[in-house]
Amino acid sequence: MHRYLLYNEEVRDSSERFLSPGQVGLLNGWGVFSTLHVSNGQLFAYERHWNRMMRDARRMHVPMPPSAEELRASLLRLVAANHAENSTLRVAIIRNTGGAFDGPGITRPYDVIAFTKDLVQWGASARLAIKRDARHGACEFAGAKITAWSQNLTWYEESRQRGYDEVVLLDEHGRVSECTSANLFAVFGETVVTPPLDSGCLPGITREILLEAIAIPGIRITERHLSPGDLEQADAVFMTSSTRELLPVAEIESLQLRLTDATVVSQLLHAFRDFRGVYLQTVSTEVVTI
Repeated sequence: MHRYLLYNEEVRDSSERFLSPGQVGLLNGWGVFSTLHVSNGQLFAYERHWNRMMRDARRMHVPMPPSAEELRASLLRLVAANHAENSTLRVAIIRNTGGAFDGPGITRPYDVIAFTKDLVQWGASARLAIKRDARHGACEFAGAKITAWSQNLTWYEESRQRGYDEVVLLDEHGRVSECTSANLFAVFGETVVTPPLDSGCLPGITREILLEAIAIPGIRITERHLSPGDLEQADAVFMTSSTRELLPVAEIESLQLRLTDATVVSQLLHAFRDFRGVYLQTVSTEVVTI
């Protein structure tokens, strides 16, 4: 984490102490968050991150800041204070009151907490473990990006302890859902497939951009359920997230992957970076419309 963080509207030194144990969201994971890629001093795909946080906040009864642009301005002040023009930014909206154990003297219904850190170097590819029954697609809150993240951290830590980089999470039907902090895609010829949201996966922003905004002649990007066996038949498998872009998968525990052709992944990565470049050029001269 860099030196400064954002606490509500103020950029504060991260060594300061200004949170209260009585804030129910801190102890119960009652909040929403998003992780953004800061590129050339701009918040890539900010409006998509804001819209997703708004959707999740409505589901989770988490109050949100009244203005997307005011929050964006505060986040950009944080980026400037940390000289973090190319970095990762995490922003969380924490609910402060509610339930049986909220503390006295708390006047704000929510707190905004954000920080930046250096970009992670993920390497050229990833090795994945497998975790069964880790997502429940029928749950009302499936796919919500909430601050109750300890299960994901535990599964991620276990995979690292076993020599893997991440873990494929399967749903209650044994189908592929996602990783702990990334979506999964599989390539079959010129068709690119990712699990649908009813598998319990999170609607990742890079996933959303690939499905909605990337168009390459001859390549079809779509949603359908995938079994672990389907991954064995894929020409390529890759992960997506705001910090990873598109990261090829080299190995999955207990599966015999074919991985015969990475051409489509390279084309998609090139198109994604072109999309980001156009976005950043546009947002540097215009106000983002939410």
